[in-house]
Amino acid sequence: MKKKIIVLFLSLNFLACGELQQVIDQLPQGSTSIGNAEIAEGLREALNMGIEKQVAKLTKTDGFFKNELVKIVLPEELQKVDKTLRDIGLGNLADEGLKVLNRAAEDAVSEATPIFVDAVKGITFDDAKNILMGNDDAATQYLTNATQTALYAKFNPVIKNSFEKVGADQIWSNLITKYNSIPLVKKVNPDLTDYVTNEALDGVYTMIAVEEKEIRTKVGSRTTDLLRKVFTLQD
Repeated sequence: MKKKIIVLFLSLNFLACGELQQVIDQLPQGSTSIGNAEIAEGLREALNMGIEKQVAKLTKTDGFFKNELVKIVLPEELQKVDKTLRDIGLGNLADEGLKVLNRAAEDAVSEATPIFVDAVKGITFDDAKNILMGNDDAATQYLTNATQTALYAKFNPVIKNSFEKVGADQIWSNLITKYNSIPLVKKVNPDLTDYVTNEALDGVYTMIAVEEKEIRTKVGSRTTDLLRKVFTLQD
């Protein structure tokens, strides 16, 4: 009798183990083997795709000017300049002034794309898994916080050169001179290079975030094995 009980117990235990193995077999395989370094590499790849696919659009003619997500508008200080010039019949000059700010950004981003690639390459994700499990733009936000100050220093002279290249410096010099010559107006002398540098940087980060969201939310946007492997974890 005792022997039968032991045999029955072993049989039940064997069946339970078999069922447990079936459950284990159905679990996602390999997910626990992804470490912080591999996740970080996947995040870098996603950011690089943002540069390749989305930031590249900014370098085209009207890449900034006709993209409402990133279009550079006049700073508050210059909005009164714009209105006053239009009021005295210089609307065409005001329109051209706005356009050349965006043209300078388009040209500068084209020249400075390697700067952004290097920034992504050099970024260190201290807690890649938490970033992966974060918001749709968590990696882009991390990149922004980690690189914006350094990128500004590199990007600002590129913007300055682009101002000269597209003629924005002359147009705005003429525009500001005309405005300052109007009786009773408060004279302005804005640092447009600084303003456009910051706006262009924001535009770059915005477009990188667009691609990051695509990769996070659309499986079809994960075009490499690494992206599929890493971003499956956050689905």
